Amino acid sequence: MRIENLDWENRVIFVPDSKTAEGRRLVPMSRRVTELLRARCGTRSEGWVFPSSRAASGHLRSIDRLFRKARCKAGLPKELVLYCARHDCGTRVLTRTGNLAAVMRTMGHRDVKTAMQYQHPEIEAVRAALDYAAPNDIAETRV
Repeated sequence: MRIENLDWENRVIFVPDSKTAEGRRLVPMSRRVTELLRARCGTRSEGWVFPSSRAASGHLRSIDRLFRKARCKAGLPKELVLYCARHDCGTRVLTRTGNLAAVMRTMGHRDVKTAMQYQHPEIEAVRAALDYAAPNDIAETRV
């Protein structure tokens, strides 16, 4: 990720490189991520957000090794992989917005089938939706 691709004012990250046209997209940043990235970048206005003097590319290409180390230190199961965060994000955003098109655009999906692979609705959310009824709905169902 390059600093030049961070739009601080609009709180979005531009993803310029992808296998598909849909993959070139804007990804919204939460307030927390914006604050963390601002602190990380400091006064720099260009260059890699995560530079590395050891990598031939000049930047970190993956944080998977760091994630595994943190997972182990926290005592979390090996089944929890970094990619789980992408699934969790897709599920949470769809649950909170109800807007599958926005989720697809943000995640870079063109196909609903692909987007749905990232959805893991919680049974409690379904139960709450079924249990929710306005007083008029209850009266009508008893007639």
